[in-house]
Amino acid sequence: MGTRLNKILARAGLTSRRGADRLVAEGRVVVNGLRVTTPGVLVDPAVDRVEVDGRPLPASEPHEYFVLYKPRGYVTTRRDPHGRPVVTELVPGARARLYPVGRLDFDVEGVLLLTNDGSLTHRLLHPRYALPRVYEVVVLGRVAAGELPAWRAGVELDDGFARPAAVARAGEVAGGTVLRGARPSGPRPPAGRLRPPHARRPPAGAGPAADGPGGWAAPLGALTPRPAALVQGHG
Repeated sequence: MGTRLNKILARAGLTSRRGADRLVAEGRVVVNGLRVTTPGVLVDPAVDRVEVDGRPLPASEPHEYFVLYKPRGYVTTRRDPHGRPVVTELVPGARARLYPVGRLDFDVEGVLLLTNDGSLTHRLLHPRYALPRVYEVVVLGRVAAGELPAWRAGVELDDGFARPAAVARAGEVAGGTVLRGARPSGPRPPAGRLRPPHARRPPAGAGPAADGPGGWAAPLGALTPRPAALVQGHG
């Protein structure tokens, strides 16, 4: 019995399942000498020869999971066509080809999960699982409780209308207000400082991110005894 092609590509650490779908749709995947255009086709990697861009599919890598506190000035991707620094450069100790789960803007700091576990990435990001994403945003000035309904109503952005699932005051800092918001899916929040509570303080087992002032990185195994179970239990 075979396994879906997009799942096999993700397990090999090439990309996420959604990224695997794009590879197939672009005609870059060949199975037993035939170009495949259906990501759900069943394949047995022990029997079938799978090639991507003319190269045999690499052996599956052991799964690795890293929590990274991304400082400002890094792009959330593996490669940037404009030559800007990318988040994977901040985790030089990783043995696998890591991919960020989700995205934070170039000028935003916050916590990211990086992994080569394509199945887990799919489970975390696909709207079908409706996994809530919680953000804290530091807003300049004081936001009174009476203003929160306007925040909950949403705002028109350049790429469409965005409405959070929930917004609440989470405290105050010098010159600003901390708002905590949640959203199940949709456009990522606009510019702001995004950070889970106390995220700037590195946890036990974390080390400084390479060449990333203000950032830190840690293997998820250093933070919990069961790395994937922390998030795989959802949905």
